[in-house]
Amino acid sequence: MKRRKFLLATAATAAVLPLASLATAAAPPKRSPGYLVKARTARLNQQNFLGHSPVDLKVAAQDTGTDLSIFEYTGRDKGGPPLHVHLAQDEVFYIVEGEYLFQLGEKKFRATAGDTVFAPRQVPHTFAQVSAEGRMFYLYQPAGSIEACFASRARLKGPRLRRWLRHCSRATR
Repeated sequence: MKRRKFLLATAATAAVLPLASLATAAAPPKRSPGYLVKARTARLNQQNFLGHSPVDLKVAAQDTGTDLSIFEYTGRDKGGPPLHVHLAQDEVFYIVEGEYLFQLGEKKFRATAGDTVFAPRQVPHTFAQVSAEGRMFYLYQPAGSIEACFASRARLKGPRLRRWLRHCSRATR
């Protein structure tokens, strides 16, 4: 085979190989075409409560191929969750109103309206609302099964809540 024919044949094969690999690749996860969630409502009617404070699902994992979940927390009670760890999710908090104390690992600080807090996976963290009222958005990336954990939390009280938090930290990998 002459050099020119060999180079042309090689180039043609190289151009087709990526297309062949696309045909055998797994189908991408199903994603939503987009939607509007009105203020003070929850996506898919998924509203949970932490004490008297509603937590509304705004962007569902099923809409993002489990890449992302976004929740809105409307704080009517002071306090917050115990120190916990997400093994496989980063968590981001955006404070809309109110004042919160955060702990990330050993660091402790206050966050108020307009502040954003990033809690990387595998770093122990918590927050406590210190103002009478507050509101924030928090998101999980990737979402994993965090929504199912929140749904199950609504049924628990007392010491069972701490076991739930440990379980969900492990189960959302």
